[in-house]
Amino acid sequence: MKFSRSPIALAVALALPLLAQAQEGRLLDEMVVTAPRMDEPLKIVTDPKQPRQPLPAHDGADFLKTIPGFTVIRKGGTDGDPVLRGMAGSRLNILLDGEHILGGCGGRMDPPTAYVFPESYDRVTVIKGPQSVMHGPGSAAGSVLFERDIKRPAAPGVKANGSVMVGSFGRHDEVVDITGGTPDYYVRGTATNTHANDYEDGDGRKVHSAYERWSANAAIGWTPDANTRLELSLATSDGNAAYADRMMDGVLFKRENVGLKFTKKKLSPRVEEINAQLYYNYIDHVMDNYSLRGGNPATGMVSNPDRLTWGGRLTTTLRLADPTQLKLGLDHQTNQHTLRTGNGLNYQANARAEDGLFHQTGLFGEVTHFLTEKQRLIGGLRVDAWKARDQRSGVASAGQNRSETLTSGFGRYEQDLDAHTTVYAGLGHSERFPDFWELFSQGKQSLGTNSAFGTAPEKTTQLDVGAIYKAGQWSASVSGFYGRINDYILIDNSRKLKNALLTRNVDATTWGGEAGLAYAFSANWKADATLAYVRGDNDTDGTALAQLPPLEMRLGLTYDNQVWSVGSLLRLVSSQDRIDPLKGNIVGQDIGATGGFAIFSINAGYRPKKGVLISGGIDNLFDRTYAEHISKAGSMIAGYTQTTRVNEPGRTAWLKAQIALD
Repeated sequence: MKFSRSPIALAVALALPLLAQAQEGRLLDEMVVTAPRMDEPLKIVTDPKQPRQPLPAHDGADFLKTIPGFTVIRKGGTDGDPVLRGMAGSRLNILLDGEHILGGCGGRMDPPTAYVFPESYDRVTVIKGPQSVMHGPGSAAGSVLFERDIKRPAAPGVKANGSVMVGSFGRHDEVVDITGGTPDYYVRGTATNTHANDYEDGDGRKVHSAYERWSANAAIGWTPDANTRLELSLATSDGNAAYADRMMDGVLFKRENVGLKFTKKKLSPRVEEINAQLYYNYIDHVMDNYSLRGGNPATGMVSNPDRLTWGGRLTTTLRLADPTQLKLGLDHQTNQHTLRTGNGLNYQANARAEDGLFHQTGLFGEVTHFLTEKQRLIGGLRVDAWKARDQRSGVASAGQNRSETLTSGFGRYEQDLDAHTTVYAGLGHSERFPDFWELFSQGKQSLGTNSAFGTAPEKTTQLDVGAIYKAGQWSASVSGFYGRINDYILIDNSRKLKNALLTRNVDATTWGGEAGLAYAFSANWKADATLAYVRGDNDTDGTALAQLPPLEMRLGLTYDNQVWSVGSLLRLVSSQDRIDPLKGNIVGQDIGATGGFAIFSINAGYRPKKGVLISGGIDNLFDRTYAEHISKAGSMIAGYTQTTRVNEPGRTAWLKAQIALD
């Protein structure tokens, strides 16, 4: 399967006329070096179009790792799994324009963030902890919202932005985003392409990690007035990717999407807004052991899972009285997973076998009440009805159905101590239904049976506290959490099972937090620092909770006079010896203790005119050889050196040009 590598020329051709007109474009913001700032309690909102270091992201997980509290489980050059505060998989809700998208691969080749090219979105919002009920069920770790915004223009016109990036190891990215319309109608189109060859670690060893991805999105909307919007959207994407942690690679990541949205604002003094949404997502994923490894299709193995997800949501925002706002909603999703296998010559002729079917319907409400001008109470409650059917054969639960009604909720108090300081404390509870990867994939089993279909739902109760400060040259934030998890769903490979992993419920405790500090010590110079830490215990087994990242600090120093900028990033990661080998989550299990490391990176930028930014940098300047603690184990692949973990890239140089025309 081949993908064109010529879109650079196309992107440059599209960019040149924009560059000539970009004098009227928006000012591209400063480079994000250490992390985006938290301006609201437990919420971070950032612009994915801003340049940032390390190397500008090509997928959702790569983008999220720049935010304190996030780490990524590396598997190769792309499609790592994001982890927030040590929690992975469905503990972290990922929504794309309000839609749930679920990958097909039983081994997590394609987590939801694999289908995200961050720069094609306008805003990314992270809500930490079980401190909202608006964005789907089971968000014990939090929610991540990748969103697009379209503002109703006052007059007919066109706006566009785009970028071209080239880097070490054959990396190149191209993005074009164009919106045109009148006050009554608009059309938006976005296209992305990214490619990379195998990268090398600091010792010059190649890592099986090459990839190619492309995506295209289109939307047409009707805005008869400033308070009404109806939009139909279409999206498709595909690609391939090599994986250093397993014996197969991904050769098809086909996504098809259709979405319909309706928004109406200011219906009455009491009804502030109504939103309705329907969506369809289909993932067709093919993995094999020959296409990217020089094998023979006739004898090679192929696995072809797919997943169809459709759903919708309806929300309304009510103003009960001047100090009280209430949001009410209903959401639903149904997803069907199937699988077929074979060799490279016959797999498409084989019938698909349905193996897992899920239904979820949720009712939720969230209220914000101002006690005084400076004191607020925010609370929410949701109830989710779950149904699942085991459609496999040859297991103890074959043909069985199960249903659960789960309840989640939170309450939070916020107070502005003065114009510069906000403090908060919140208690949240989340009940999470086991996901496909915990119940079915890779032959999951429970103790005493060859099926994990009876695994109990996971229940998290967590206290979140913190403070935010911003005044003059200083800004700072600190957040801490303490959580008790009953029936934590642990994936255990320490008890040898034939061709399967053990799914177990245990009780666990986690605690930790994040902190950020920034100081602008002149008009052009700024220094900032972030710190993130999480610690956990498996209370049932009397061990450390597996797959938790170590303490991490980032230190940044930036000079920016709005024409030229230079910056540096020092990332310090401590050792981690609190482990529980062969236990973990659906993405990976602990391998062993790791030592600490320090990575230094530099960047520079130039704004020749408003709306144009040229930036570049060198990541891992001193070419260190290192791996993240929660990286997957390296696999034995012909032509490559097997490593204990999948090592991170060595010295990486990159150059990026961005153009914005509003």
